[in-house]
Amino acid sequence: MAAAVVGVVMGSESDLSVMRPAVDALAEFDLRCEVRVLSAHRTPDAALGWAREAADRGLRVLVAGAGAAAHLPGVLAAVTSLPVIGVPIAATALAGVDSLLAIAQMPSGVPVATVAVDGGRNAGLLAVRILGAGDEALRGRSDEFRAAQAAQVAAADERIRGQFDRDPADRENLGFR
Repeated sequence: MAAAVVGVVMGSESDLSVMRPAVDALAEFDLRCEVRVLSAHRTPDAALGWAREAADRGLRVLVAGAGAAAHLPGVLAAVTSLPVIGVPIAATALAGVDSLLAIAQMPSGVPVATVAVDGGRNAGLLAVRILGAGDEALRGRSDEFRAAQAAQVAAADERIRGQFDRDPADRENLGFR
């Protein structure tokens, strides 16, 4: 079995519904990952140790989800040279805007890539692209994924156009009564 190359971590078990799509996206590309619950506030030593040792365990990208104060991605980025992707989680009445700002507004020298609020799937796909930069086969699979998405949009376009590419005088077939 191949070793994990991506670390997926969340600050709370309640974040799993947002972070599972990251794990699923990685699995679509046959990429193994470590999945952990570590808190920047409640288990800081464990979180820091995990990030510090991540590269030694073979991890190449970290994906960190956090809500509210959302310090986890930045704390991890402060102690590792690996790329960190932050996933802001809508965990408060502010609907994730607090998390988004906390993750996106990192100080100079501590970069954290940030995806949309509750954007676990895109975080997983971004990890695939990062890894694909140094892996031609993975990059090819990512290109095939994008081509499949384009084909789905083209098919939807054809269906919709077929509904509306009619003579405007034919109001009944356009849905007008």
